[in-house]
Amino acid sequence: MTASDPRETGRLIEAWWAQYRHLVRDVAYRIVGSVADAEDITQEAYARLLGQDPLAIDDPRAWLVTVASRLAVDRLRSHERSRRAYPGPWLPEPIVVDDRLPPEDRVTLDDTVRIALLVVLERLTPAERTAFILHDVFELDFAHIAEVLGNTIDSSRQLASRARRRVRESGQARFTPDPVTARALCERFARACTDGDLDGLVAVLSDNVHGDFDSGGLIPGAPTGELCGAGPVARQLLAGFAGARLDFAVAQVNNAPGIVVRLDRRVVAVLSFEFTAAGIAVVHGIGNPAKLEHLQPQ
Repeated sequence: MTASDPRETGRLIEAWWAQYRHLVRDVAYRIVGSVADAEDITQEAYARLLGQDPLAIDDPRAWLVTVASRLAVDRLRSHERSRRAYPGPWLPEPIVVDDRLPPEDRVTLDDTVRIALLVVLERLTPAERTAFILHDVFELDFAHIAEVLGNTIDSSRQLASRARRRVRESGQARFTPDPVTARALCERFARACTDGDLDGLVAVLSDNVHGDFDSGGLIPGAPTGELCGAGPVARQLLAGFAGARLDFAVAQVNNAPGIVVRLDRRVVAVLSFEFTAAGIAVVHGIGNPAKLEHLQPQ
């Protein structure tokens, strides 16, 4: 093949894109925590690939990861001010398993997309977050990471080390629940919410459970800070869900059992949990309509 053969060039680029498209989306979502932004980044990466001479790309995987990461870091930095001014807790856009989407259009689900870990990563700087994700998750070498971040190899290594330490010290995202036990807890949680059963809801929560809810400031009466304790969390949940005929369905949310709450067929909230042997230890609620738009029926 020569660079002057446009048909062969086009076929090679399309073959690369078919192989690595899902990887681009995976990288983007883990850095920005937004399904909509990840999709935009994926389309922009494809547009940039189309403008390249394949003969100038030695490693298409590394090239695409680098491009996607740069775009994601730019997007993350552009959102820094708005995230600091965000009303109440900020949580990532949830991913719920959707068999309607072909595999290449889905974010790959594993422990690195759990809400608990993404919440920890949100507390890092964009550079720390990116260095950690690219090295520890996607096994990119520090030379490429330095290229993405515009710094040195040593600086990139230090950023990843600092991020890794903060993730480890957070005590979050380490407990992997037994899937059967976790699903059973979710089913009991859903029944209690459906029945308005305060005692039943308290029974599935650990005594020192923590809860937060991302409403984007758009839901009147939604809590704007963290709640602590089984009683306060349970009462707030039941008060927030009262007065409507809601459907509480157990689903895989970011690779862990969770709850999708619907009014008629429209998703109005997604609940993600962290579990311990004592029950549900953390309840993350996402109700900001903008963060649920990708889950709505077409």
